[in-house]
Formats: sequence, structure tokens, C-alpha cells
Amino acid sequence: MKALFVSLAVALLLAFAGRSASAAGKPFTWPDGAKAAVSLSYDDAINSQLDNAIPALDRYGLKGTFNLVLSSATVSKRLAEWRQAATQGHELANHTLFHQCSRAAPGHEWVTVDNDLDKVSVGQLAAQIRLGNAMLHAIDGKTERTFTVPCGDLRAAGENYIAAIKADFVAIKSSPGGITPDMWTLDPFAVSTVVQMNVTGEQLIAVAREAAAKGTMADFTFHGVGGDYLAVSSEAHEALLKYLADNRSIYWTDTFINIMMYVKNQQHQAP
Repeated sequence: MKALFVSLAVALLLAFAGRSASAAGKPFTWPDGAKAAVSLSYDDAINSQLDNAIPALDRYGLKGTFNLVLSSATVSKRLAEWRQAATQGHELANHTLFHQCSRAAPGHEWVTVDNDLDKVSVGQLAAQIRLGNAMLHAIDGKTERTFTVPCGDLRAAGENYIAAIKADFVAIKSSPGGITPDMWTLDPFAVSTVVQMNVTGEQLIAVAREAAAKGTMADFTFHGVGGDYLAVSSEAHEALLKYLADNRSIYWTDTFINIMMYVKNQQHQAP
């Protein structure tokens, strides 16, 4: 009898492994036959995004995701423009109230004592992030949201805080990278991204082409566009947008939330 139970257990494990392998080996299908998805994201809510990035996106009929730091003066002073961006189909996402980062991390000398993530508890940070969602709802009326981790720092007062906020979001960008290696095994709460700065249009386009070759997703994260800090030039940014617009049959360019809702649905339906 014991041997029978062992045999049944082994059979179930093999069957499960077979289903997992089947999903992993199956090509991931994107809408309208596209070869890859592209997410264009913009961090921190800064002026050049309203002045340069959104007008460029609108010219090419593309949608972007804007990860707002809700305490930013650009949010309060230009609130009507952010609301208009949301009306036009751009995503307003949560990037915390104050952009706290670990002051002890290498290269983080710029982090102020007041914004030191090492001094903020998980409970405090989670409450602030939920308040950020409420503020975003007041701007765009939406209830589903995505989140991008500031600085890639996952620990508040030494404790990983992602588990505390997972239920509040469709997806979270929390890992370094940029091109997803496998859509089937992607953790929606550990999506990778890479900050693009001081790069040419050709370099940006090369990232998109790599994603198409792999059949996966490229996430571009920008800060300043033609100004501000950690910037790319308006020319490089526009070269990427033109390339994506000219190759819509290859790239599905959409907001991060729309892409991740689609990915999660595909993963759920996988055998």
C-alpha cells in the first residue's frame, strides 16, 4: 500500500511538472500578434515629463506610465495637467509620498535624514503608500494601481515591505533589469526595470529589439526628458517613440498596468 501511495505521489509530481514545463515552453502570445510588449515609464513626477514626454507620447499615439511622488511640487502645482494626462489614457502610478530610500546604501548620500527608509517602519510606509493610492484616486478616479519601488530599496527599517502592500496593487516593479527573460514565470510583484539616462535613440531601440527577439517585455524607466535630472535627450526619447509607432505590428506599447493585467490573465489561463 505504501508503495502505491509513493507511486501516486510521484505521478502527481510528474504531471504537475509536465504542466509547468508546457506553459514555460509555450511561446507567450501578445495582442494582435505583436512580438513583445513595451512599457514606457517615467519616475518622480517632474516638469520635463509634462513639458516634453507627454506631448511626444501624444504625437505618436503612445501611452506611458507616470510614477508619481505625491509630495512633489509638480503634482500640486500642475494637478490639472496630470488629470488631463490620465484622461488621455496615460497611467498615474504610485511611487510613494516622499520617495524614501536607504541612506546607508552606496551612493545614497543625497538621501536626507527625514527621508531615510532605514528609519521608517513597514507599517508606516504601507500606510503612506495606501494614502498615495487614495490621493491618486482623487486625481484620476481609478481604483486599480501599480507601484514602483523608489531606488530599488525593498527594506523599511531592515524589513522587506513588499508583502505588506501586494494586495493593494496589480503589479510592482521591484527588481533591476529591464527585459523580462520569461513571461510565464514572471512574478508580477518583482517586475524588473532599468533607468535610462545619457543614452542615444539607437541604444534605446536596441533594448526594444532584444525584447522582440526574446518575445517578452521591455520596461523603460525615464526621469528627466530633455531636462531635469537622470535625463535622456528629447531627441533620443523621440527616436524610440517613432520606432515603436512605426513598428506597431512588432511592439505592443501600453501602460504598465494594462500590460500586467494581460500578463496575469495569460499566466492564470496557462495549463
